[in-house]
Amino acid sequence: MPNLPIYLDHHATTPVDPRVVESMLPFFSESFGNASSKHHSFGWSARDAVAKARRQVAELIGADPREIFFTSGATESNNLAVRGVVTADTDRQSHVVTIATEHHAVLDPCRRLEQEGVEVTYVSPKKDGICDLRDIERVLLPHTRLVSVMTANNEIGVLQPIDQISELTRSRGILFHTDAAQAAGKVPVDVKTFGVDLMSLTAHKMCGPKGVGALYIRRTRPRVKVSPIVEGGGHEQGLRSGTLNVPGIVGFGTAAELSHLEMKQESVRIGRLRDRLYAGLSGKIGGVKVNGSLVERLPHNLNVSFDGVEGESLLVGLDDIAVSSGAACTSETPEPSHVLRALGVNDHLARASLRFGLGRATTEAEIDYAIEKVSSLVVRLRELVPRV
Repeated sequence: MPNLPIYLDHHATTPVDPRVVESMLPFFSESFGNASSKHHSFGWSARDAVAKARRQVAELIGADPREIFFTSGATESNNLAVRGVVTADTDRQSHVVTIATEHHAVLDPCRRLEQEGVEVTYVSPKKDGICDLRDIERVLLPHTRLVSVMTANNEIGVLQPIDQISELTRSRGILFHTDAAQAAGKVPVDVKTFGVDLMSLTAHKMCGPKGVGALYIRRTRPRVKVSPIVEGGGHEQGLRSGTLNVPGIVGFGTAAELSHLEMKQESVRIGRLRDRLYAGLSGKIGGVKVNGSLVERLPHNLNVSFDGVEGESLLVGLDDIAVSSGAACTSETPEPSHVLRALGVNDHLARASLRFGLGRATTEAEIDYAIEKVSSLVVRLRELVPRV
């Protein structure tokens, strides 16, 4: 019997690794200096710690440390990438292409740009959640400035063909951004292999602290022009003003280094647990539908719908298992998941979906407990549905 409650919502956030906490602690006390203070040792110590973390994050994604710009998280990074690219050259007509299943941290800035007169095209994915390259190619225009496609979906875990999309954009001189918040630290992510110009990252999805992230911006020519969206100090090479969160950045660096070292082994272990979870659920009860591709998918993710039950009743009944229905960022929204709707899932099944997010601390005993608890609950809930 595992210790209860069980946490299976690692796509919402992850527990901070104790080794990450240990690396952060000195920068709350004896090494508390401002990294921008140039005239004393307190500032120098903070500056050196930030530089080390910048190298650690860069190594995780195969980047040059000078291409890493620290932010408050992936939401800010996405806004900086999308708005920053478009507003960097207001003399040109702009067109942005993105995917209908993107995180709201991309979709909402795009909608705001539309209100400001920018043309935006939202491409629908196939039923497995993966975008069709031909659909993206068809909507590219002479004045397309940016394409933004997330590496791994935050709800269904589907992995997009980022390297193939970049071939379309690069040959046309179009900038390409990817939100890699859910992928980095879980599966190999390399900016050169991917061929991207901008990449958003966050620490708290890889057992790091909340409130810190980064934006990768390619340095090689032709240089990527990005206009700041926060001004007032000229930090981060003038791109993101504000006193640097030194403890958070240090924690981000440590989390990135640990993820880089342990990723391969952990991905295999977690993938086996995910497959055990799916096999157990589908073997005990019928009407279990996987949302999104099971092949091109994060090993940490299982998103399934249960026919014949109400999703809210599922969540209420799982009082000792932390899972979610849809994204944590939109969990207060009564509407069904926009991601599942884009895949053609009907509203009833969309509401009856659960997202399981496995992580570094997930055990086989926890998975077995979840199988028994979820399957027995679904059986009970189906028995309560009036027969027609």
